[in-house]
Amino acid sequence: MNLPHLSAALLSAAILIAFPVWAGEGHDHGDAAPAAVGQALPRFSAVSETFELVGVLNGKQITLYLDRFADNSPVRGAQIELEIGGAKFKAEKQGEDEYEVVLPDAPKEGVLPVTATVTAGNDVDLLAGELDIHEEAHTEEAVANHAWPQYAGWGAGGVAVLALLLWGGRRAMSARSVRAGGAA
Repeated sequence: MNLPHLSAALLSAAILIAFPVWAGEGHDHGDAAPAAVGQALPRFSAVSETFELVGVLNGKQITLYLDRFADNSPVRGAQIELEIGGAKFKAEKQGEDEYEVVLPDAPKEGVLPVTATVTAGNDVDLLAGELDIHEEAHTEEAVANHAWPQYAGWGAGGVAVLALLLWGGRRAMSARSVRAGGAA
């Protein structure tokens, strides 16, 4: 394959790779961004070598999910004591894999330190995390601003096409100058 054909093949491949994936019929969502189903709730996580604890705040209620770190299996029958912003609370078992703490008042905006003492059988562990409560961090607009990575592929494709065009142009110019210099 000679050089002009190779350049054309590389350029065609770069253009084809840069095109978006086209959805089939019935999968067109139009130009509008999809509406958020609901507001994301503030949460915290705390991890140790033994446990993983995730807490989801909904008003005054914190739902806790406790898993083993090694295999992500739920821990049942544990005792969990939370300290949030200096106040201590004992979690109550809810359902099979959930625990719950009900606060006297909904926490105010800000970052609250969270410490959990977990006792499950012979395992006792202290976990620490932070509950970040900021209204703007959980709105639809803030979630939409995280969509920028989808454009990174387009940018990379554009840079690749530009680089190929510049490389091909330089090769063509040098070939012309060699032919023009050889004819003299």
